[in-house]
Order: sequence, then C-alpha cells, then structure tokens
Amino acid sequence: MTARVAHVTTIDQSLRYLLLNQLRSIADAGYQVTGMSAPGPDVSALEAHGIRHIAVPLTRRLTPLADLRALLRLYRVFRRERFTIVHTHTPKPGLLGQLAARMASVPVIVNTIHGFYFHEHMPPAQRRFYIAMERIAARCSDLILSQSSEDLDTAVRLGICPRERIQLLGNGIDIQRFERNRIDPAHLARLRQTLGLPPSAPVIGFVGRLVAEKGVIELARAVQQVQSHSGPVTLLIVGGVDREKTDALTPADVQAAAGTTTCVFAGVRQDMPEMYALMDIFALPSYREGFPRAAMEASAMGIPCVVTDVRGCREAVEHGRNGFLTPLRDVDALADALVRLLQDASLRAVMGATGRSMARERFDEQHVFQRVIGAYRRLLREKGLPAPESAAMPATSRA
Repeated sequence: MTARVAHVTTIDQSLRYLLLNQLRSIADAGYQVTGMSAPGPDVSALEAHGIRHIAVPLTRRLTPLADLRALLRLYRVFRRERFTIVHTHTPKPGLLGQLAARMASVPVIVNTIHGFYFHEHMPPAQRRFYIAMERIAARCSDLILSQSSEDLDTAVRLGICPRERIQLLGNGIDIQRFERNRIDPAHLARLRQTLGLPPSAPVIGFVGRLVAEKGVIELARAVQQVQSHSGPVTLLIVGGVDREKTDALTPADVQAAAGTTTCVFAGVRQDMPEMYALMDIFALPSYREGFPRAAMEASAMGIPCVVTDVRGCREAVEHGRNGFLTPLRDVDALADALVRLLQDASLRAVMGATGRSMARERFDEQHVFQRVIGAYRRLLREKGLPAPESAAMPATSRA
C-alpha cells in the first residue's frame, strides 16, 4: 500500500513557491502526495505538476471561530483520506494541522519550523502566548524539523520540545536555476527597460511581502539616505501587498518613506533569477526570519546581501563574507552598509563570489529533500509501517 502524505500550509502560494520541488521529490520517491491549504490561484500550478490539492479554510489571522471550523474541517479530511503522514508548515497549520492529525489518529505527524512567530522584541505577554501555542503543537509531533539551528536551540531551551524530537533540516534553493551565467544579457537589458529602471543608477533590491515586519519602511528610509550621500539609486521591490496582515503596506507607503528615491514595484514574479540579476545589492532588514530563501537566492546569483542581525538571517549571511548584518530597525547602520557596498565595486564582487560558493556548498535544496525523505523512512519504520522501496532522492535538478 502506497504511503500517503499531506503537506498543510495556510495558503496555496506557500505550496507552490516554497514547497513544490520538495513535494515533487517526495512523489518521485514513491509517496502519494497531497497539498492542503486555503484555495487560491496557485492551485492550478500544483495540479499541473501532479500534486493533488484539497482546500481547507485556513487564514493567517487569529480568528477563533474560523480557526475552530478549520480544525474540524482538517479533522474530517484526515479521517476520510487516511493519510499515513501529515506534514505541517508555518505557525497556524502547525497548531491546527497537528491537533487535527492527532485527533484523527494519523500514524506519523511531522512539523517544519520555518521560523518562530515570537521573538525577543515583542511584548512579553504576547511572546509567552505564542511560545505556549508552540508547546501545545509540539506535543502532537512525532518529529519537528527546524530550518534554522538557532530555532532548534530556542525550541529546546524554552521547553517547546525535547532535543530528541527535533532535527535540523536546513533550507535550500534550486542552485542551478539561480545561476547568473544562465541569464541572457540582451533579455536583461529589455527587462530593465520594461520595468522602467533608470539605465545608470545602481539598484538595491528587496524580495518579500509588503508588510512592516519585513523592514521595508526602514529600507526605504535608508535608501533615501544613500541617495543623499552617494547620488541616484533605485529601489526595486519584488513582492505583493499582503492584505491579510495587519501590518500590510502599500507601494504608496513605501514611496513616501523613500522620498525622492525612485522606487520600482515589480509585484509577484515568476522570473526571479532575472530579478536578482538586475540588483547590485540585495537588502532584507526583516524583524524576524526562519531561514530566508530570498537571501540564499541572491547569494546564489552572486549578489551581496545586507540583512538584519536576527535569527535565520545569520544563517544565510555571514557578516563580512557574503554581505553585512545590521542591527534591527537601525536605519543609519543599514544606510552605512549599503553605501559601503555601493562605493566599493571590488568588495561587491568578492562578496558576490563568496555568496555563490556558499550557496553551492550549503544551500542546495536536494540536501533538504534527502533529509525529509530520510526522516519519513525512519518514522515509518519505527511505527512498523512500510516505506516505499524507491524512497531515494533523484539527483537531477528541477530547473
């Protein structure tokens, strides 16, 4: 009998852009894979790649009655589908999905930590609440996979779970796709013109959701300082407005903070390697991260990174090697790091080359897929359940 795996996220966008290659690799290894999330426009892309989707009414906001309905819906689906493994992602599915899976007697329950919602800078009562939620969720897990080593240490130190039930997963990207040598310079020149990027001004890039906690306003203010110090620059923003979040920002909010600096809003894109290739520097002054994919992608493309000195970011960027770490919400320090890189082309080149080497060595998603499939095999064996005989990682890239 084929082992059936359900991966649960809040939105279909996460299944497509964060997990699709992983889901396809699990399917290639002999598992029957289903994605579960709120319905959305990215479901068709999942199904086009052979990943079945089941819609569940999940939201990212704290909505007690709606969350209770989602819990019951998840429970009914798990009972009906009889999944062998339920694998949850992100905070709310991590709580509701694991509770429902335990209630439905799913044999194997796995949760991936993509970054804890709580952090040391939030109000103490709020922080305690989220830690308590993580402890409840963790009691339902057979295994917790942490993308970040700092999050792993935090989970053990705060008593969220015992050390034997959590494993370092890491994070990865398709390093063959994010390869600058694959970009056609003529196409890049046309793209630059289409987006309206000024031909001579250096480009500072940001990739992520337009929300305050990503540090977008601080970045816009820092870029305004950079322009007053070093001359015209362009801020390229790649990502959409996240209207579900209470700290959602609009392009107008960002432009107001950037003053006279030219801001180009590219929205959500499918051609991400080309987006990075347009950047001279990548910046992510986020308040919290798990293990930021965008910083790994920028490094793979040979772009020096300026990120916040917080958990997760410190694992993607080493200060002075592939970029700089700057203090949280420190606009002046962020501007100084950007100016230093803009004024030193050789430093940008060295950091870019180091970033590419680091990406090849540390950020290859194939290693992550191997760890997930290996964890499945071990857990199934411990439960006395059969694992697919073909559960081996294909060596080919999914470019």
